Amino acid sequence: MTEQTIEQRMSVCEVRALRNDERKVTTLEGRPIVFDQRTDLGYWDEIIDKGALDNADLKDVRFLVNHDTSQLPLARSRNNNANSTMRISVDDAGMLVEADIDTDNNPRGQELASAVSRGDVSGMSFMFTVNGDAWENLDADHPTRHITSISRVYEVSAVTFPAYEQTSINVRSLESGRASLESARKALESARRRSERIRELNQKLEDLNDKGIR
Repeated sequence: MTEQTIEQRMSVCEVRALRNDERKVTTLEGRPIVFDQRTDLGYWDEIIDKGALDNADLKDVRFLVNHDTSQLPLARSRNNNANSTMRISVDDAGMLVEADIDTDNNPRGQELASAVSRGDVSGMSFMFTVNGDAWENLDADHPTRHITSISRVYEVSAVTFPAYEQTSINVRSLESGRASLESARKALESARRRSERIRELNQKLEDLNDKGIR
């Protein structure tokens, strides 16, 4: 892929709020990225393959609400070190985040922690760029895209509407997938034309050989 477009995906997952009185924070736990889960994006199904985060840049990831970059982040992971207010781990299931939210001094943090505790917020999302993908069933009206390698994760968000619905996904975030699909289909068609041309040439050679024999 020559140009990396920032994409956005959402998922319904369990988000928990755990109060830590000693540190005076509320830790939000959730899983914004789930491996090997088929999701219908309208134009295609999409699966983030296990291992897609193996070489991803996770050096500086923010924790936001509804991807609102106009607001200050509620937590941040910098090199995933002990001094960060968010910790990131990757396991066989996907990515897990633990964000320490300042609910004592930050009204937005209090609002989010309350919404999570009440079950009003039940999903997470992330913004990322793709470094590698592969397609299945390109002849079908609804093919399947496998994201095999994520280049970078920019931020993760607690989201109000976690469903993978066209209305809740920034249409621009699908441009990269559309471009990849078009490229894959063109490559498939080109390979078929080459194969057909080779078959025709082989047939002509056989016909010439038959005439020579006669």
